Amino acid sequence: MLSITVREFARLTTSSIESTLDRAHIPASAFDYLCKLASSFKGGTGLLQVEDRAWLKLDNYVGVIETPCGTRIEILPKSFMAEDCIIKARKLLRKMIEASFDLPTRHVGEASLELFNTPLSEWVMERFVDSFNSLIKRGLRAHYQRIDEEQFFLKGQINFSAQMRQSPSQQHKFQIRHDIFTFNRAENRLLKLALLRVSKTTEQSKTLRLSQDLLSLLNEVTASTEISRDFSVWHNDRLMSDYKDIRPWCELILGEHMPSSILGEWRGVSLLFPMEKLFERYVVKWLKKQLPSEAILHSPARSRYLCEHLDASFFRLEPDILIEHEGKTWLLDTKWKRLNSSDRGSKYGLSQSDFYQLFAYGNKYLGGQGHMFLIYPMTSTFNQPLPDFSFSETLKLSAIPFDIENDKLIVEQELLQLINKSCN
Repeated sequence: MLSITVREFARLTTSSIESTLDRAHIPASAFDYLCKLASSFKGGTGLLQVEDRAWLKLDNYVGVIETPCGTRIEILPKSFMAEDCIIKARKLLRKMIEASFDLPTRHVGEASLELFNTPLSEWVMERFVDSFNSLIKRGLRAHYQRIDEEQFFLKGQINFSAQMRQSPSQQHKFQIRHDIFTFNRAENRLLKLALLRVSKTTEQSKTLRLSQDLLSLLNEVTASTEISRDFSVWHNDRLMSDYKDIRPWCELILGEHMPSSILGEWRGVSLLFPMEKLFERYVVKWLKKQLPSEAILHSPARSRYLCEHLDASFFRLEPDILIEHEGKTWLLDTKWKRLNSSDRGSKYGLSQSDFYQLFAYGNKYLGGQGHMFLIYPMTSTFNQPLPDFSFSETLKLSAIPFDIENDKLIVEQELLQLINKSCN
């Protein structure tokens, strides 16, 4: 398999060039597949843009795309630190994915520290088979399944309605109904399908060997053919508590968090995440841990609309985060953009449309009175909050940095006092 590593907003081409993190050569078959894949994305941010029919410019999706021709394209987040490092970028991406999707964290010793030298998909597949191996040791869950069939002997109970419809020439056969105890249930069918994909995709010998060993224990189970339906009936009760840790890994393998379905039957193990949404979810998870228990966090808030028309509400306003505590309300929005606190001439890199958006939020959710926050990733050029912006005497906005590596919100306002209150 041909592996290519780039970062957000990189450019891809079929021309012969020296590959870097910002531009890379890909085969023509992979180029065509990406064009078809991008056309299937409906709404929101596109996967890529076509430039002059010879270049593809990626957008802010990160993750891994595997093509039918055997090309694996790893897209890493753009580093906001002084220098770009593939290992650091992978570590950051894995950390954000683990927090955003509530993935179980592995406790490792000194001898098994991860070096972050493998693509994201290999990391997910390794964690999945490890989790499955632990589940097998605790024991798979089986259940009773009702079977209706025709036999020459009696077993269970007679299906009288079906028996009465039996033709005279078939009266020597019995229409029976009985229960069997089987491992062929929705959860195990999904796990087998995920294992099959891992065994066909992974390039790590340890992961391949373990996935094949585990598959040999699932001969009774059929692979899922209706992924969404089987996930919808996945049980989360006390008896299925052993399956809790493996479900998020299974969802990633089977593409349940993908922003769009992959065209045709080819799926591979592709993992794509919009970086803007990933950053938002990471900040939300961090805030939930820091806020006092009595504080209420809405993410997103969905209770206000921009206007009314003929007794109907138009254009719902959805700020990323709304916090309510002791009669006070704070409104926060996250942006995955690079700011420069010394470049006032270019308005620090701020977007005018973002300010229009926050102005509407402030008037509808805060009644034009309060403090709002725009949260950006911390960089070497933006490591302290900008001076406050005033929409009016009563409505203010702060642009503040979030240190992802150290999980720290750099803010000296009332929001910090609220967070500190939960620590006392």
